[in-house]
Amino acid sequence: MEGQYLMSNDEKVKLVPWDSLTFGIHSYEVLEYSAEVLQQCLDNGGHYSLKVDPLADKKLLFEYGFYYCDTLLEPFCNENNLRIYEHTDTTISKLFDKNDLIEICNGVFEYGRYHRDFNLPKLCSNIRYNKWLEQLIDENNVYGLYWQGELTGFIGHQSNKLVLHALCEKFRGQGLSKYWWSLVCQELFANGNETLHSSISATNLAVLNLYSSLGFSFKNAKDVYHCLVN
Repeated sequence: MEGQYLMSNDEKVKLVPWDSLTFGIHSYEVLEYSAEVLQQCLDNGGHYSLKVDPLADKKLLFEYGFYYCDTLLEPFCNENNLRIYEHTDTTISKLFDKNDLIEICNGVFEYGRYHRDFNLPKLCSNIRYNKWLEQLIDENNVYGLYWQGELTGFIGHQSNKLVLHALCEKFRGQGLSKYWWSLVCQELFANGNETLHSSISATNLAVLNLYSSLGFSFKNAKDVYHCLVN
């Protein structure tokens, strides 16, 4: 694995083992935005990710070689605000062939910040999401989405968070997603969750409009910056 491992006991910079293995370079999440911490990053090899308020002064980021990758939004909704859409041809199930979902997942997350980072190979970015989906499946945290009995996509969750979701290409752009999302949201509320949350790229207008149509609001916008130190 490339780069010198950065030891951090003060939790200002946190190693991300999953990404480190996938990309073959020590990968970190930077938890404090300061010149001291950014200099610590430059003094050690690795790939760094930092989330900052959109209105924060970005001068230090540019001075220390960080580059913009994405803006993330947090959709959230309570049960009373959820708008439910129903269609008799849409169903959900946790019974499916794992390989079929991996095939749907592979290469689909083009709006993700890892795919948009020009310093990271697209193949490794695909592997990252595929492995994340595999982990969610092994934890029994994935719903398969079906149209007339045909597997069309998936929604992965961790507790009350919808963390990973996609449709196969031929079912996109037809206004069908709101039916599957309605079913999954209703089931998660039925399991005792008081609110539901997700995280989406502000550039992914289709997903943003989907969550808005379901009654979700948005908060906690964060600009995401990366830096690769060889």
